[in-house]
Amino acid sequence: MKKHRKWFQSVILFGLATVAAVTLIGGIVSKQDPPGVGDPAPDFVLPGLDGGEFRLSDYRGRPVLINFWGTYCPPCVAEMPLIQQYYDMHREQGLVVLGVNENDPVVTARAFVRQLGLSFPILMDRDRVRKAYGVTAYPTTFFVGGDGRVVAIEEGEMNENDLRGALSLLFGTDG
Repeated sequence: MKKHRKWFQSVILFGLATVAAVTLIGGIVSKQDPPGVGDPAPDFVLPGLDGGEFRLSDYRGRPVLINFWGTYCPPCVAEMPLIQQYYDMHREQGLVVLGVNENDPVVTARAFVRQLGLSFPILMDRDRVRKAYGVTAYPTTFFVGGDGRVVAIEEGEMNENDLRGALSLLFGTDG
């Protein structure tokens, strides 16, 4: 009986070690570095508040601002009117703004959008896209050129100079 118990314990220990090794190796192999300036922006598909589906690659050839935010984040809330203002100013030039909401209930996000009169698409993420982009602080904004590469990244609340400067890089203009 004792002989079988040791054998059984060895099999369990080996099984646990195998699972741990596979998990560790799988995590290392599948771990993608978040995009930096000059890197391709990871493509994604997310549902929008309007019920549609939004795919980043559908906007290839156009400048895209991707803003990761949540209503629970005071700096996110504070910068939204500025983002809307610059979207209104530059949408004729092809600017796309995608607001990627992080973990708010749909009803909360809808009320927020209505209250501020936001007219750009709000997409609902549940940490999948946030992780792909390596976002650890809110708000974080990625500026993606028409070629699909990241042109600038702004972490934290943007002021007018931050937004104007990043958009200048995005559009390839001075100021």
